[in-house]
Amino acid sequence: MKPTFYITTAISYPNGAPHIGHAYEAMATDVMARFMRLDGYDVRFLTGTDEHGIKMLQTARKEGITARELADRNSARFQEMAKLLGLSNDDFIRTTEERHRVSCQAIWKAMEANGDIYLNKYAGWYSVRDEAYYAEEETIVSDDGIRFGPQGTPVEWVEEESYFFRLSAYQDKLLALYEEHPEFIGPDERRNEVMSFVRGGLKDLSVSRTTFDWGIPVPGNDKHVMYVWVDALTNYITALGYPDMKSELFEKFWPALHIIGKDIVRFHSVYWPAFLMSAGVPVPKRVYAHGFLFNRGEKMSKSLGNVVGPQEMVDAYGLDPVRYFFLREVSFGQDGNYSHDAIVGRMNSDLANNLGNLAQRSLSMIAKNLGGVLPVPAELTEADKTLLASVYGLLPVCREAIETQQIHQMLNAIWAVLGDANRYFDGEAPWTVRKTDEVRFGTIMWVTAELLRNVAILIQPVMPGSMEKLLDLLAVAPEDRDFSRLGEGSALKGGTALPAPVGIFPRYVEKVEG
Repeated sequence: MKPTFYITTAISYPNGAPHIGHAYEAMATDVMARFMRLDGYDVRFLTGTDEHGIKMLQTARKEGITARELADRNSARFQEMAKLLGLSNDDFIRTTEERHRVSCQAIWKAMEANGDIYLNKYAGWYSVRDEAYYAEEETIVSDDGIRFGPQGTPVEWVEEESYFFRLSAYQDKLLALYEEHPEFIGPDERRNEVMSFVRGGLKDLSVSRTTFDWGIPVPGNDKHVMYVWVDALTNYITALGYPDMKSELFEKFWPALHIIGKDIVRFHSVYWPAFLMSAGVPVPKRVYAHGFLFNRGEKMSKSLGNVVGPQEMVDAYGLDPVRYFFLREVSFGQDGNYSHDAIVGRMNSDLANNLGNLAQRSLSMIAKNLGGVLPVPAELTEADKTLLASVYGLLPVCREAIETQQIHQMLNAIWAVLGDANRYFDGEAPWTVRKTDEVRFGTIMWVTAELLRNVAILIQPVMPGSMEKLLDLLAVAPEDRDFSRLGEGSALKGGTALPAPVGIFPRYVEKVEG
């Protein structure tokens, strides 16, 4: 039996088209899902769209269409983005699906049966954009009299009949969860923020609305629709067959690793585990929050005209370079910057020079000087052994990085070895050695090819298309490309005919207008 791994993105709000922030989270989650599959896990990877709530209704009205039409149109755009980015998701959930209505009404009834849902009046400050209620002390009033919530979004005073969830009853249970499982929230600064918030005292949470009907009806009182966070968060268990906790998927895969943006940590690490505790469902394994992306240091906004779509990025630079850039450049969990110059710098330095050039030079030499046949290595020198030991030792380093969601650290470690490999290749000078010692020349070529095989297998989660090409050039069979084939035991066999080499990462050259 394979070990199991369940990973999810936050579900995207489709009141607009996908932007690079959505793509960043999706790509990072995909890398982790692919890594775990290659490492022998049975993986379930979920993404989707969160389609209810007042923002959808308001956007649809502005466009003169129904909320359902808006949801259908824009959810399709997010599904297209998943294909564009080469995501390996096993399911795409829409909160407008019937399976989700059944699941949400079931968790509501379970929380109600536990005595945690009651009817009362709600009065407080509400942010339409955040879909969140804020206490008076969390808001500030600007000089022109507009009141804003903690995320900088405008809030309005709302009074209506509402169902409440007894969040106050879960303060001690949540603090015990964070203390007993410090890994439950990452990175550490997010965990500290959440603990501070919970220690400050939890108020009961309004969990229904009556002022609009675009949502999942509250069971037994369809004047009310569920507040978006009950609806949205439940998607993670809907996709495993909840309320049937004996379903094959649920029993196999729950609990999950949730990958989310740092602006929704509170909902995922306070409200969500409290809902699950109330409903008698195990809490998630971990909630990990990544930072925001800035375009040349500026937050993306339509008014600044610096919002970039995933399609534009992929069209400009290619899919694998885009995936590589964001996951190498930005420390996952922190805010990050991107710019055209930074992307081109990574493409030309890391991809074209360090990896592409090493592959091109060595494989071209094998084609030209050895008839395209991989040589049988002779006795290895200390330099050969040191280089191979460094690449054979990468898997535990990469595993540790992925276990803590530090994708950039995995790539840093691989590229450090690639730097050593380039220095080895230049130092050994095979173009000179060939003239006097063909056996040694062949050994240098084999060592370099074997290093490239291991590196290519490890980089597959980040750049699947490019590494497929490189592994094809090394004549590595498709069934020999998972992590169990790393290391000496599956080393390249001398005497294997290699296909004609082709470049994998061309240098990016600026287009000249004219």
